[in-house]
Amino acid sequence: MSERLTRIAIVNSDRCKPKKCRQECKKSCPVVKTGKLCIEVTPASKTAFLSEELCIGCGICVKKCPFEAIQIINLPKDLEKDTIHRYNSNGFKLHRLPVPRPGQVLGLVGTNGIGKSTALQILAGKIKPNLGRYNNPPDWHEILAHFRGSELQSYFIRLREEKLKTAMKPQHVDAIKKVAKGTLGTVLENMDERGMMSEMCDAMDLNHLLDREATQVSGGELQRFAIAAVCLKKADIYVFDEPSNFLDVRQRLKAAEVIRSLLRHDNYVIVVEHDLSVLDYLSDFVCCLYGKPTAYGVVTLPFSVREGINVFLAGFVPTENLRFRDESLTFKVSDTPQESEGEVKSYARYKYPNMSKKLGDFKLDVMEGEFTDSQIIVMLGENGTGKTTFIRMLAGAFSSEDGVESDMPEFNVSYKPQGNDSKRECSVRELLHDRIRDAYTHPQFMSDVMKPLQIEELMDQAINKLSGGERQRVAITLCLGKPADIYLLDEPSAHLDSEQRIRASKVIKRFILHTKKTAFVVEHDFMMATYLADKVIVYEGQPGVKCTAHSPQSLSSGMNLFLSHLNITFRRDPTNFRPRINKLDSTKDREQKLAGSYYFLDD
Repeated sequence: MSERLTRIAIVNSDRCKPKKCRQECKKSCPVVKTGKLCIEVTPASKTAFLSEELCIGCGICVKKCPFEAIQIINLPKDLEKDTIHRYNSNGFKLHRLPVPRPGQVLGLVGTNGIGKSTALQILAGKIKPNLGRYNNPPDWHEILAHFRGSELQSYFIRLREEKLKTAMKPQHVDAIKKVAKGTLGTVLENMDERGMMSEMCDAMDLNHLLDREATQVSGGELQRFAIAAVCLKKADIYVFDEPSNFLDVRQRLKAAEVIRSLLRHDNYVIVVEHDLSVLDYLSDFVCCLYGKPTAYGVVTLPFSVREGINVFLAGFVPTENLRFRDESLTFKVSDTPQESEGEVKSYARYKYPNMSKKLGDFKLDVMEGEFTDSQIIVMLGENGTGKTTFIRMLAGAFSSEDGVESDMPEFNVSYKPQGNDSKRECSVRELLHDRIRDAYTHPQFMSDVMKPLQIEELMDQAINKLSGGERQRVAITLCLGKPADIYLLDEPSAHLDSEQRIRASKVIKRFILHTKKTAFVVEHDFMMATYLADKVIVYEGQPGVKCTAHSPQSLSSGMNLFLSHLNITFRRDPTNFRPRINKLDSTKDREQKLAGSYYFLDD
């Protein structure tokens, strides 16, 4: 067996502190005891060095390390020859590359920390692949010989000889604030190489922002500006890293159309996207990435869009006969427990009256509604239609107009805001201890929330050092850990990757059912919204001016109403029931619009 497996040893350089431990890994290693230098730690070294050739994979050092800094992973031998890049000894390793094709959009799907950004940088020519030889990196001649006979060979030859130009939209758009000098209009004018600035500003809805500075706009506006800026450049390779963060559903689809409009017969468009319904709408074919985050990543061969996303959700790659995740993820729309068990009696019903609220020029009218406990209500609407305002009205942050205060029941509310920029210096453990001391040690909460969200691994890290997705997981934990009647979650999917989104949805759903509480969720990721929703509140009107919030209604009628405003239709995938957007004016699209069923539930 060991002949067919190759071993990689990963040492986490943030966690490994040889000066603070007794070098348990070295003392307990059976290979070191025979006199071979399998693990080397000198007084001068910053981290331990593990030799992958000598390691026998016993895993004793993994157990003994007090900081949990070591991972030993067995990989199939045939992956060894596919190594594309390795950062350093005992560091991250990427196998194979996604294959871009001219005139088509390539979508990449996979969890965070599994090499998508590394692969993008290699394809964009920013990193030179070292084929795993970080000590003596090969020259281009050798690299091209490695890719001989594959589509990638012709791609890299073009990249080198024709000096292909890349335009890349980075994952974190906040960095633009530091770089962009002057108003957004002047920045776009300077970047406009295609002479399409006015069309692009119309398409991405940027006209009213052109006089503002980058520091004065919201995340969604900055995202739209970043997409427009990349699209205005003349380039041969366009790369978009998570273009749908912060955008609402309408803007996501608009951005997808703009990105598709870039295609010419000889250029390449590559997109990394975690909102699977948008990825589905946007790409022509898909490469999945699997592996172990921060340890190694493997890119699959290209699949058609439908098959690629289903492979990712099923966790099984049929072409390689390989399972990379224990459970598959399906999207059966669940009945609310009241409907399935017929026990309507035991559920408390809560009502709220007709309300209205004026904030500056913006007016929000809320129609009266009711909800029960153990229920998740998803709010659907574009950005700027007052979803957060309604959440804060329920939380009692404003007094209502016309003095209708008496009818409004008092609720204890736990609220997770949209942005979660924590400037605190403390560690995650201290923060949880401060805020939700009782909950985070409770075994039920541990198994329902902490374990699936993988909070345990973040415990000793400082809050301000966490990435966006890690912060989001901590924020969801803090929100659910606070005892309350109503939990209000504003965009729980932002910054999470596709797998964590589905995990987070399961966590929220299970928690609400177990604790018999109510949750109001604002969500733009369609898959997550359909998975979570028992009832739906639709917002309509003119964003930022005057909007109306409807009463809570059932999932299918609410989705139908919402989608009819957006003029999109959905069908369901027969294998795992995930919602899929119909291409505009396709047969299915026209059929469903005629029938008036925009959201298709054919159970």
